[in-house]
Amino acid sequence: MALTRSATPASDPVPTAARGLGRGANSAQTRAYNERVILQRLRRFGEASKADLARDIGLTQTAVGSIIQSLEEGGLVHAAGRRESGERGQPAGLYRLNPKGAFGIGVRLDRSRMETVIADLAGNILASRSHDRRLPDPERALEIVHTDVRGVLRMLEPAESGRLAGIGLGRPYNLGHWLHELDLRAGFRKWDEVDFAAMLRQATQMPVFEENDGTAAAIAELLFGVGHSESDYLYLFVGPAVGGGAVLDGESLRGRTGNAVDVGMLPVPHSRLASAPKAEGPATILLSRASLNVLARHLRHRGVRIADRADLQKAFDAAHPAFLEWFDDCIDALVYAVRAAVSVLDVPVCVIDTDIEGDFIAALIERLERALGAIAPEWRVAPRVVRGSFGADASALGAASLPMFFNFAPRAELLRRGPMAATLRSAPMAMDRP
Repeated sequence: MALTRSATPASDPVPTAARGLGRGANSAQTRAYNERVILQRLRRFGEASKADLARDIGLTQTAVGSIIQSLEEGGLVHAAGRRESGERGQPAGLYRLNPKGAFGIGVRLDRSRMETVIADLAGNILASRSHDRRLPDPERALEIVHTDVRGVLRMLEPAESGRLAGIGLGRPYNLGHWLHELDLRAGFRKWDEVDFAAMLRQATQMPVFEENDGTAAAIAELLFGVGHSESDYLYLFVGPAVGGGAVLDGESLRGRTGNAVDVGMLPVPHSRLASAPKAEGPATILLSRASLNVLARHLRHRGVRIADRADLQKAFDAAHPAFLEWFDDCIDALVYAVRAAVSVLDVPVCVIDTDIEGDFIAALIERLERALGAIAPEWRVAPRVVRGSFGADASALGAASLPMFFNFAPRAELLRRGPMAATLRSAPMAMDRP
């Protein structure tokens, strides 16, 4: 499932991929791609007329009208009234995405938490199940997830169940590694020896779309968050670990193994915290300095009782000296990692989110933006740092967004595949399987 870059930034009025990369594609492939471009534009605009879409995309109004009719018959879009312009002539009819046009289930697994959600085509989470516990063996985890999948499916009406686009699985890859850096003593090596996506697919008899949880969260932003206005950005999530993703030209960057933009692995200087493990080698990795697990370790080292994320929140709200020590250390590591990542990717925006609610993210953004400005090299401006859209729900919604992304997002890959694989039929259950 190698994702490729699309050449369709939000600011480009004509879908370049359909013009250029599609020269070897047949009409069915091009039609499928253009259907998805229209869905993308309606998601960004909120509502638009056929004439609006034709001007923005570079298609004829007749072609757009044919596509809109097909999407409307499939339940993916619906009429949204008429524009009252005050001009002479018939007011233009407006169209919107139908939130109930498709649904995705998201399963997010972490070393200390399991979540299952169901979301609609607009990115609204309709139901969720979560377990704050050490991740069990894959067999037991499958039992829990399968039960939770059946539970969230009860949110759908019988007529809506046929619009389920599949299950998205978001989890850190290599779960059995970096336990020392994350201050974890439990063993997760068995997770690196099984194909949990295949296990879940067999148990549920549904298509399963798997991505690294950082990439999945970046895709959620692309579909439902900052992607409405930004087509190029670095994404960071500071949670129990620290992960990330990137969007270039409106396309999620994946890499050969699915670990593209694995910011947690970027080399940084060793921590100065008294709680940090003994330094080995000339450098460490960002994961060992900028995660909430590392924060919890430092707070415990300073005598603070930490049982869950709420305790981390309390330490921040109280401006506990140990929290402030970690915060300084975290920023010192993040600033160089972000500067390196945006230099390589050439993106103007860094989107950052976290598991901790409240004012923590605002403080993190303010400090990081100021630090990035201080080290910006000559003729290079510091990236804008903006808040993520989903907070603690980012990874779970990211997982739920995967079926929608692979079924309904315009990807240049569609223009290089066979017509049966590329065609998006009206029924939302027409799967573009990874």
